[in-house]
Amino acid sequence: MRKSFLALVFMAFCSLLTAQQALNNDAIVKMVKAGLSDDVIVTTINASMGAYDTTTNGLIALKQSGVSDKVVSAMITRGTGPAAPAAAPAAAAASSLPPGIDDVGVYYKDKNGAWVALLPEIVNFKTGGVLKNIASAGMVKGDINGHISGKQAKMSLSSPIVLAVYAPEGTDITEYQLLRLHSNTDSREFRSVTGGVMHVSGGATRDSLEYQPQKLATRLYQITLDANLGRGEYGLLPPGAVGSSNMGSSGKIYTVSLVE
Repeated sequence: MRKSFLALVFMAFCSLLTAQQALNNDAIVKMVKAGLSDDVIVTTINASMGAYDTTTNGLIALKQSGVSDKVVSAMITRGTGPAAPAAAPAAAAASSLPPGIDDVGVYYKDKNGAWVALLPEIVNFKTGGVLKNIASAGMVKGDINGHISGKQAKMSLSSPIVLAVYAPEGTDITEYQLLRLHSNTDSREFRSVTGGVMHVSGGATRDSLEYQPQKLATRLYQITLDANLGRGEYGLLPPGAVGSSNMGSSGKIYTVSLVE
């Protein structure tokens, strides 16, 4: 009986979504509150057009509405955010991009030399606090702590790892932070600073790493993680992921495991 009811609800939402032509955050919250399973919602997200608000405030609102990390990850992967660039500039920029890179995000080069999208993970932040498993000198203003579920990244690659970052309009590559992640039993953690690598100051407790980006095209940069970094967990944190308050917030981070 319950399955029949959920099927009817799902069909009703499909009709609604067809009329709207594109999913958004409100539609996802309605599906969650109607009791649809994560698998059904993720399937709908993957099969439908969507324009999602995946800013820090948007992610917090989703979490407060009971949307699971699994569903949020699908929204981040599928969505394009609340604001879309003008069609003509986007088309012009896309024409200069290598095959496989067609949207803002981070990509890795596979064994065949093809660019493949690197799916982001959810990272939870806390400013002004101290993560228990990271060693400890005092925090300074602007420090942030990041927490990612799972001991390892879903993507494991041998060195050298070649990444491509297609940055949003008006964003500089120096605003991305390359981070060394500390693995625990069921999570990864890091300590860094707000503001991007141009604003990083010294300090043993910070996990930001220097890197040398190579410009490939307009807004497109290549970053190489070589064997000198050592095997372990790494993350590339996009700008604007952390709110300015001292309260917890969520964002996205692109993670890889570097293996020998």
